[in-house]
Amino acid sequence: MKASRVGAFFVLACFSQQPALAANCAPPETPAAVTVSYVYDGDTLALADQRKVRLIGINTPEAGGAGSPAEPLSIEARNRVRQILLGSGNQARMLLGEERTDHYGRSLAHLWTPDGQNLTALLLREGLGWALAIPPNTRLLDCYLAAEREARADSRGVWNRPAFAARDSARLSLRSTGFQRVHGRVIRVNRGGGATWINLEGRFAIRIPDKHLQWFTPAPDQTWVGRKLEVRGWVKQIKGELRVSVQHPASITLQPLQ
Repeated sequence: MKASRVGAFFVLACFSQQPALAANCAPPETPAAVTVSYVYDGDTLALADQRKVRLIGINTPEAGGAGSPAEPLSIEARNRVRQILLGSGNQARMLLGEERTDHYGRSLAHLWTPDGQNLTALLLREGLGWALAIPPNTRLLDCYLAAEREARADSRGVWNRPAFAARDSARLSLRSTGFQRVHGRVIRVNRGGGATWINLEGRFAIRIPDKHLQWFTPAPDQTWVGRKLEVRGWVKQIKGELRVSVQHPASITLQPLQ
């Protein structure tokens, strides 16, 4: 489940930049020392104490498996993580997120090399993944978005691969699932079922659960209708349409009013 794209849109939300964090995503406090025993792919690894860790703030191309082929740059992302960690003797510093585990039981964490390099920021800056915002684990989001912008500006990695171009919502088939970047024109915004729904052209809907609406200021409303936007996230086929659940405005870029 992975992919991503973007157009000439303005970011929906503006995030304050803290110079020190934006520069290198330095740890805000002393993280715990850990030993990495295995790297599954660019965003998932295992520790010597048997814990499986999912990096906060990034989604990298899938390395394949279970009959699915590896996505472009997935092996490069995995090997880059291995290379970085090999240079530090597989030692790292780890800070768990406010939400400490995901629904797979993996620890959610930020990782740094012993000399202070933030692993997520490094991968994003090299274009080996896409920034991911999932509350409440948004502590270094400003920094990660800045790292992604740098890669996009220089067309590095995923930002220079046609396979990862943003897809038109009106042209998607119901088989177009997995992590995607999708763009389209808003045709409807409404509330219901514990969420705000944003429908794009074609059979595509964005769902913002009520509990995450607090992050959206202002909240999506009828002024969005007719405007173009781009969204990133895991797309699923549900009830004859494609849906993506969004938890933070960093996952959406909205064309400004003319």
